[in-house]
Amino acid sequence: MKAPIRIRENLQPNSNKNASNLKFKLLFEDRIGIVFDIAKLMTDQGLNIISMEVEQKDGFAKISVEIEKTTQNFDKRALFSLFSTLPKLESHSELRRLPQEKRDKWFRTLFDGMSEGVLSVDSTGIINTANKVACRLLGMVHENIIGVHVKETSPKENNILMECLEKRVPVSRRKSVVTSTGRVEFYGSAKPINDSQGNFVGAVLLMKDLREVKAMVDAVSTPLEFTFDDFIGQRPSIKNLIAFARKIAGTDTTVSITGESGTGKELFAKAIHFESGRTGPFIPINCAALPEPLIESELFGYVDGAFTGAKKKGKPGLFEAAHNGTIFLDEIGDMPPGPQAKILRVLQEGLVRRIGGFEEIPVNARVITATNKNLKEMVDNGEFREDLFYRINVLTIQIPPLRERLTDIPLLVDNFLQQFNLKLDKKAQTISPDALQKLYSHCWSGNVRELQNVIERAALLSDSSEIGTSAICLSSEPQKKCKRGCSAPAEIEGKPLKDLIAKYESAILIEALNSTPSIRKAAKKLNISHTALLKKIEKYQIQCGNKSYRRNEIEPLT
Repeated sequence: MKAPIRIRENLQPNSNKNASNLKFKLLFEDRIGIVFDIAKLMTDQGLNIISMEVEQKDGFAKISVEIEKTTQNFDKRALFSLFSTLPKLESHSELRRLPQEKRDKWFRTLFDGMSEGVLSVDSTGIINTANKVACRLLGMVHENIIGVHVKETSPKENNILMECLEKRVPVSRRKSVVTSTGRVEFYGSAKPINDSQGNFVGAVLLMKDLREVKAMVDAVSTPLEFTFDDFIGQRPSIKNLIAFARKIAGTDTTVSITGESGTGKELFAKAIHFESGRTGPFIPINCAALPEPLIESELFGYVDGAFTGAKKKGKPGLFEAAHNGTIFLDEIGDMPPGPQAKILRVLQEGLVRRIGGFEEIPVNARVITATNKNLKEMVDNGEFREDLFYRINVLTIQIPPLRERLTDIPLLVDNFLQQFNLKLDKKAQTISPDALQKLYSHCWSGNVRELQNVIERAALLSDSSEIGTSAICLSSEPQKKCKRGCSAPAEIEGKPLKDLIAKYESAILIEALNSTPSIRKAAKKLNISHTALLKKIEKYQIQCGNKSYRRNEIEPLT
């Protein structure tokens, strides 16, 4: 198929041409001089051709022609008779839209459907292209932005596209624009445009809403599956533990993971599931969080009419849902005696029976248990079934507490800082030697989870690229020593309760504002409306620069 040949003759600007002009499709047996014959015929009749397009295919020539309609009483039948005088004409018909118009409409639909804003200018800086996203980010209407010089768009200072035009080099940076609907932040990337001969003809700017950029960063930085490669640690105890877990991951044997709270037992179970290659899901269950009356129905399911409130047609249990996958029974030491017997049957027979049912349903679910309790002592005290204890302790993994692998703290801190800096859109932070020494000296009763919380709080509260000791808030310290800590007033004697509550509420608001990038997100964090937070800010006269409110001045409070 040959590319369409586009011919424009006597082209005159006409904003209403689509409504007033006539459009036709003429099909000819392909020959030399078709375009000339059509042009001569129209000229002889005093008719003006607005545009003409030729497409040659399979020995035929399809001509799409637009003719200016001179009067309202224009006789189309007479025009069809004129077309019939042209040699080798096969057919003729009227068109509602020219092929080029169809392509333009498709291009505009595609262009406006892009998630990025696109804005282009010619070599003099006049805007010639803008899609819907670009118009939204700049707070302008399409009709008002085309033909305008780029200097007239917001932001007028430090304009990325203007800088690209002047320097003729790629320019990229984060920008903030105030529009009629509020402040918009985007990441802009401008590049110069050269034609096929290398001549500079303009520039194009791509704009991405920062909220979408952050969502993409979170999606990329959050692993879809947790693997043993995601574990951080250089201590031999951790390396040997991972090597052992890799070795047993491919088996179907029940695994028991023990360790203090916060050591990462569930993450280890996820890694075993991922390494096993099982095609089913990983289903974690916190046995301590399930109400005792619901444990059996959640784990094993029920049939229709099994009890008052049961769903029609019944409901499968979590063991069935974990078929061909892994079910993780966390805090199994808190499991009541009744469900313990049923779990033992599942482990021994691979069968479950729904509450109120008679059918034995086979399930193929790998069972991994975890606890921070001493199950052997519980067995001796009659608090845990002895037969279940020995059934789940075939393969045991003991995760060491953080205080036994303090040398891994710098690696963990670097990893957490990288995650939180991306999440908070902050420049890369490091930790000072004094702050690191402070972490070494802590007892870490909450283990890695506690360290993660401490580093997240430090990343939020520290305005410096290096986190110092004042930003490290440990559970063993009085809260007043922590930088920007939010606590109840220490002195209450002689002060009205109303004033104390107001002071405390003000401190909470400031803490929420300092720990979030926008007032709207602070309101969401506090679980109140954006309007309610604005009223409270006005009530307590919270402003940038006073009352410990140190948020960036980029966003106004009103």
